[in-house]
Amino acid sequence: MYHYVLAHNPQLDSVQRELVERTHQQFPDSAGMQSAPEQGPLLAFLVRLIGARHVVEVGTFTGFSALSMAQALPADGTLIACDVSEEWTAYGREAWAKAGVADRIQLRIAPALETLRGMPTEPHIDLAYLDADKAGYIAYWEELVPRLRPGGLIVADNVLFHGQVTDPAASGSAVAIREFNDHVVADDRMEAVMLTVADGVTVARKR
Repeated sequence: MYHYVLAHNPQLDSVQRELVERTHQQFPDSAGMQSAPEQGPLLAFLVRLIGARHVVEVGTFTGFSALSMAQALPADGTLIACDVSEEWTAYGREAWAKAGVADRIQLRIAPALETLRGMPTEPHIDLAYLDADKAGYIAYWEELVPRLRPGGLIVADNVLFHGQVTDPAASGSAVAIREFNDHVVADDRMEAVMLTVADGVTVARKR
């Protein structure tokens, strides 16, 4: 069924496929941090759907999701990619250049909270993708929501956390995600839907 879904979604281009493959080859123990193949087309679709011009990504890893969103941006669009690893993001930089979208991506190597807090405080972000350390999700959310324009989106990954969010004995990141999910539901500034895509994706729209 999963392969059927992939076959009936937009296909990854050669640069995207190469980046996915290189990530699995170079970082076999960490490749699970990469957004799933079906999430790239979904993110690109959302960027186009809302006419996004200013995108923020919290957690870039090797750059697949940033690549997918940047390709969907207009030529003068901007994606600010937040990560703390020069090693991982070097693979993204190479792929972004190969795809001709490097000029749309501003990579910030620093703790994401520092980057977010340094941004203008007025609503200006069209779409934010959240896929970083789970313990930081609520803090990232609280920095992003005020900076999100009305009708803008926050897309949060791993909201099912391998099914552990329903396990009362879960600890660590699973508990952090469970608390984040409750936080999102209670936030009347946003309306949100949780989707069973990959490891769970929440799409939230600012009212």
